[in-house]
Amino acid sequence: MSHKFFEGNIYHKRYSPKKHDFKYKFFMLDIDMSKFEKLDNKYFSQNSFNLFSFNTKNHFGESTDFKENVKNLLKECDLKATEKMRFVTLPSIIGYVFNPISVLILFENDKPSTMLAEVHNYNGGRIIYNVKLETNDNKHYNGKSLKDMYVSPFFKRTGEYSFDLTYTSNNFSIGINLYEDEKKVLTSTFVGKSLVFNETNILSLFLRHTLLTFWVVTRTVWQSLKLKLKGLKWNGPEAIDQIRRA
Repeated sequence: MSHKFFEGNIYHKRYSPKKHDFKYKFFMLDIDMSKFEKLDNKYFSQNSFNLFSFNTKNHFGESTDFKENVKNLLKECDLKATEKMRFVTLPSIIGYVFNPISVLILFENDKPSTMLAEVHNYNGGRIIYNVKLETNDNKHYNGKSLKDMYVSPFFKRTGEYSFDLTYTSNNFSIGINLYEDEKKVLTSTFVGKSLVFNETNILSLFLRHTLLTFWVVTRTVWQSLKLKLKGLKWNGPEAIDQIRRA
């Protein structure tokens, strides 16, 4: 079985209109799509309650069959399934999760070629960014996409994302830079090291990160309040930003 976890840290830095940064421990689940059916064990379940779980309703499409949703999404994006595909996300912990971003990575010749980035906001909105990846060194992969959804109340709903991806058997990192009017206003990164997907590590991660999915939301609220106190203007979403697209 080649599912795994990546455990590490998230770092978030705003450059404008006020400088603000924070860092905290985090982990993500890395699913081997060719062995998707073999996720379940004593502490991990698909579409049912457990310490950790993966719920199809949280990702892509409307079908209860996640692989069918992936198939339909690839068709909509005019992409073909590749032999190696990985889905990196945060699992539900004791039944709850909020995923700011999850990524489906397509590999060609064992190298990342395309990344479908699924972004959620706190207003019920969801969008999929189709990111073509390029590399100069076969280690770091880069791509860009226009931003088209409200995420933070302190930024515009539009702009441009620049993605940086590193993926090996032992290490995973993803960096997202946001540009507004060609000016970098935000950097957000996750850097993690791999852990074997087994019951021992699931239990260990649960004990270390029991309230992680809860903290994802409360930390966001807390950081937003701090930014508000710094005098930043609060912007609201549009109607299209409050629906699940794709």
